[in-house]
Parts: sequence; C-alpha cells; structure tokens
Amino acid sequence: MSDGNGSESLDIDEEQGDDESVSARERLEAEADRAVTEFDEGVVDLLAWVLDTETRARIYVYLRQHPNSTSDEVAEGTGLYPSTVREALAQLHDEGTVDRHKRESAGAGNNPYEYEAIAPSALVRGVVGQVQEQLNAVFNLDQRLGEDGDDDRPDTEPVRITVEDDEE
Repeated sequence: MSDGNGSESLDIDEEQGDDESVSARERLEAEADRAVTEFDEGVVDLLAWVLDTETRARIYVYLRQHPNSTSDEVAEGTGLYPSTVREALAQLHDEGTVDRHKRESAGAGNNPYEYEAIAPSALVRGVVGQVQEQLNAVFNLDQRLGEDGDDDRPDTEPVRITVEDDEE
C-alpha cells in the first residue's frame, strides 16, 4: 500500500484534489450554462408576448444571434420544424420584424432567402405604439361612452411612451 514514505497516499490525495477542482469547475460551468439558459428563456418569454408566440420569439432570438440565416439554418438551430419556421418567417417578414434578401452564390442553382431580425429597439417601438393606443383608449373610455357629461371634449392622449436608442 505504502512504500514507507507516504507517496502513495499523496498520489491519492492529489488525484482527489484534481477530481475536486474539476468537479468544481464543471459545477461552475454548469451554473453559468443554467444562468444563460434561464436568461435566454426569460428573453424568449418576454418576446413571446411581444411577437405573439414562443416559436416566433425563438426565431427572432436565433436571427439576432445568427444574422443572414436561411430558413433551413433557423430550423436546425432552433429545433423547430422547417415548415413551421418557413411559415413564421413569412409572417415576420410581412410584419417587418425580419428582413430578407437572396443569398448570393457563385454557382448556378437555387439561391435561398437569408433572414435578419430587426433591432430590438425597432421591435419595441412598434409594440409601444400599440400599447400606447390601447392605454389611451382605456383612459378615454368614459368620454367615449358619454358618461362624463362632456361629449364635446376632444379625445385626449394622456399616455405617451417614448423609446430612445442608447447609441453610446
């Protein structure tokens, strides 16, 4: 077991020390991965509210991370069905949430569309306009229903939301 000078027990201690440091490193990496995943899921949840579905949110996040991707690349990267991705990309393009252009190719053949998501600030501006309209409709509800006794008063817009880019 021991050669009399304790070297075998030292070797075992060193191996255990290495195992402990590796497992501590692995634990830290796992915690970092978990934090990123939870952050990403939080972003996807918020974007799902903005973009109507989790599918569209996942596509948006993927395109922000991987601009100029084709629908097949998006499907592979998100794990979504290609037909689902193509349909969602068409809707997002029609709404102006993603831009598309033909991929340039040196050879002959089919050049697929490449997609790129608009900046988050532009996305938020579009949502802010909708939220502002809805809030003002609620604030002016009494007037629209004629319950405040002053039907001659014009609609007011008590809510104004402004989005500024932080370009610094």
